[in-house]
Formats: sequence, C-alpha cells, structure tokens
Amino acid sequence: MLSYRKSISVDKIMSDILNRLFFAGFVRLHVLYHAAQEPICGVEIMAELGRHGYRLSPGTVYPVLHELERAGYLTSSAQVVSGKHRRYYAATAEGRIALKAAREKLRELAVEVLEPSAAGRPAPRPKRARR
Repeated sequence: MLSYRKSISVDKIMSDILNRLFFAGFVRLHVLYHAAQEPICGVEIMAELGRHGYRLSPGTVYPVLHELERAGYLTSSAQVVSGKHRRYYAATAEGRIALKAAREKLRELAVEVLEPSAAGRPAPRPKRARR
C-alpha cells in the first residue's frame, strides 16, 4: 500500500510542478498586459488575476512585479492612496515591445493548440478506447 500512496504523491508533485511552470508564464504575461493598460499595484493585480481563477498570495505577486521591474519591463512609483502607501507599476517601452512579441507568440500557439486545422495541420484524431 505504501507504493500506491507514493505514486499518488509523485503524480501530484509532477502535476504541481507542471502547473507552476505553465501558469507562471501566464501570470507574468497577464501582469505585463495590465501594466501596459494603466499603472497597477500589487493588490489590484491580485484581484484581477483572482477574477481569472488564479489564487496568488502577495508572496507570489510581488516577486513577479520586482522581477519584471529588474528586467526593465516595468517601472514603479510610490503613491499614497487613502492613507496607504502603494507602489504602482507601469510597462516601459521595452515592456511594451516584449508584450507585443509575446502576443504574437501567444496567438501562434493558440491557433496551433486550440485550432490545429487553422494552422494547416489536420485536427487530432480522437483516441480509440482500449480493449
């Protein structure tokens, strides 16, 4: 029975790792997109991402904002809003260029993954049931 529990744990761990790898990129792209629309603060982007089903803590969101700022894709400024200190992030020119390139890649990927026949490939055949 121990090996059964172990295999479930390994499967769950692998699933978690893959989810983090894929969704981490989605989160960064989403943050960059919203920062290109208007300046955003961490609390606002957490709420926005929450509307899309992401449940992210400040310990996840703020490092992403800082990473994008260090990469030159965002710039930040401190503001006081309703007596609270907030740091607002906006996309830089470099960030907008990166967003444009990412959108092109995302569009290409979406066509290929979601609509294979539109990408000049036949749609995948449904898998046959095993006997």
